[in-house]
Amino acid sequence: MSWLNFFQPKHDLKHTFGRGINANISKDEEELFTESAEAFENKDILNGYELFFKSLINYNNEESNENITLAREDNKLNFIIYQGSAKITGTITKEHLYAQAIIVKKKHANVALKRYILERNYQFTYSCYFSDEKHIIMKLYHDNTTMSPQKVFYPLRELALNADYDKEHIKSEFPDITLEDIEHIQRLDSKELKLKYDFLHTWIDELEEKVLTLPSNDNASMQAFLHLNILFKVDYLLVPKCKMYQKMSKTIVEYFSEENLTIESKNEELKRYIQSLKDINFEEFSQNFYTAKYTFNPTEKTSQEEVVTFINESLAKIRWYKNNRYTQVIPTIYKYIAFYTLFNYGLQPVLRELLHTLVEVQNPEFFEAFGYTPLYNIKSETFSKRAIISRIDEIINPHKERYKSLKSFSNELNFSSMNEFSNNFYLHIQDLNFEDI
Repeated sequence: MSWLNFFQPKHDLKHTFGRGINANISKDEEELFTESAEAFENKDILNGYELFFKSLINYNNEESNENITLAREDNKLNFIIYQGSAKITGTITKEHLYAQAIIVKKKHANVALKRYILERNYQFTYSCYFSDEKHIIMKLYHDNTTMSPQKVFYPLRELALNADYDKEHIKSEFPDITLEDIEHIQRLDSKELKLKYDFLHTWIDELEEKVLTLPSNDNASMQAFLHLNILFKVDYLLVPKCKMYQKMSKTIVEYFSEENLTIESKNEELKRYIQSLKDINFEEFSQNFYTAKYTFNPTEKTSQEEVVTFINESLAKIRWYKNNRYTQVIPTIYKYIAFYTLFNYGLQPVLRELLHTLVEVQNPEFFEAFGYTPLYNIKSETFSKRAIISRIDEIINPHKERYKSLKSFSNELNFSSMNEFSNNFYLHIQDLNFEDI
């Protein structure tokens, strides 16, 4: 079983959705990984690294995204890895690996930033910060005496993910400090930014109207679902970066971690943050979006059992609301389940694609505005059954050879209503069998 296969992304998409890698890994990834391990065992260090890096290259429409570039010389291998805002450059010899990510110019770092960097150093396992004459740099030095793909994967992943995170953090908390080595990132065009800006405000307006329909007493849990859902939706569909993402993810984490606060007080924090999103003007909003290449998934792989447990618990809450006739919040919870799962879990590729399909069905206006054929017609309340059935088969069927007990459920879906469809969809997801034989 390949330990990289869960990086396989969703269907072919024209836009980036969520925080995972929105591209396909190499068709030969597993073979390349195995060959890399064999080369390392034979002390063929440079070939081992080259094969390893090639297993991490991802593709769109069978063309390399060049998220990793290699330059081989007689006695060394030079490489570049892209991870969001971070550009990692490095050199490998038979004896050592050295990699670095340039963060900011040394002369621009104030006392607060230097303190932050010193504190960050204690949080790393493999990498560390240092400064040369010009820059503050995050670096990795690795001995190649005993080497395997796993031994190099985790140090490089730590370097890449944290360099990207810290650059985002610096841009958020120290806006006057200029980041270095960010020429590779691309700004979104104004048309796409305007669409995202308009949808943000549409969703907030809908949220405010929905809250007014809730019962006047004992509605704190329902308000929580409504407010959290919009944050998860913004993260997955709009994919903000920089300050907007930093603040939003912090707000979400604090909501779930503050056990001593009442749900009412936590809801007030959500409301305040959502109001701040509503107050952002278009120019400020636009500074929080760009496209870039990614090599490593930021979320650790989650077991199918953990996902199933969360879905079970969520469906039980829906049944409670239904039995107590609080039906107005039920459609939101069905959407919340998918967005929460995509935000919090490192999903198996089939499951990730299936949940994205459900998100497309549940949010047809958004996807139609971005040029996709909608899978649901809101006015007529009808589904594009053939397209949905075909999509599910295309997601599941290629994996049946590997997962012998995996079966498509496309012909067993309930298309009677959006709620019934969503409920039925989650029940089938719970039954998926990913036993690797």
